[in-house]
Amino acid sequence: MRRRGIEQRGVNQRGVEQRGVEQRGVRQRGPRESPAVAGDGAAPRDPADPLLSIRNLRKSFGANLVLDDVSLDVGQGNCVVLIGASGSGKSTLLRCVNLLEVVDDGVIELAGTDITDPRVNADEVRSRVGIVFQAFNLFPHLSVLQNVTLSPIKVHGLPRAEAEVRALAMLERVGLSDKAAAKPDELSGGQQQRVAIARALVNSPVLMLLDEVTSALDPELVGEVLSLLRELKDEGMTMLIATHEMGFARQVADTVCFLDGGRLLEVGPPSQVLHDPQQARTRQFLSRIIEAARL
Repeated sequence: MRRRGIEQRGVNQRGVEQRGVEQRGVRQRGPRESPAVAGDGAAPRDPADPLLSIRNLRKSFGANLVLDDVSLDVGQGNCVVLIGASGSGKSTLLRCVNLLEVVDDGVIELAGTDITDPRVNADEVRSRVGIVFQAFNLFPHLSVLQNVTLSPIKVHGLPRAEAEVRALAMLERVGLSDKAAAKPDELSGGQQQRVAIARALVNSPVLMLLDEVTSALDPELVGEVLSLLRELKDEGMTMLIATHEMGFARQVADTVCFLDGGRLLEVGPPSQVLHDPQQARTRQFLSRIIEAARL
């Protein structure tokens, strides 16, 4: 197994020949040449290939193994929903895909590019992969428009005028164009989360990661955020979502994945995983969800 501890992230220590580059039919690159990221000069790819491919992913925090040999494909335009108890590894998996965590072992490919390669520009990857957390993480002293334009201007070097045009179009898309001048504390929780989604969408990502985006909302505000996610799914956005909203998973997901103790125990269509689970642990988890809903 290839270990990817932080001390091994140098190109020379990793050893390109161990990566099997020649066997995979990919030309070897010099140490200063970064692999092309999806949408950034990458070679054409077969649309039938998965947009996101995770192979044998492992991640530990100290002695705590959080992700244990996780493998998962997400097809172009598909919605894959991660379910499982708190601490099962859902959030860590999303953070690894967005390169917010360094993986210990395994490979994550985005549109055929190994984004765990240490030569990959992490900012380029994050410009193609939007992520939204359960906390809104909006800057309270900035207006809604300024929150949405911050990344295009500061990170991607977009002229302010162009960034504002894009941001206003995205705020229109999430139904908040009339709130562009408002500060975050003038908005409801659902509106703030929609601003966070607009901020993630403004860079035209190929993949959206959503981590329990309704868990911090009042129940009556959950619907407006889930409706927006349904619309994004209908428009063809590829999404990997961690959620406890089983009704949403049943209606929108193409694939449901049950994580337990850092392992993928069950993967399949919603009709199978949610209504006819094969694993006893999956059945136990779902029965507790049903009981909680009755309280």
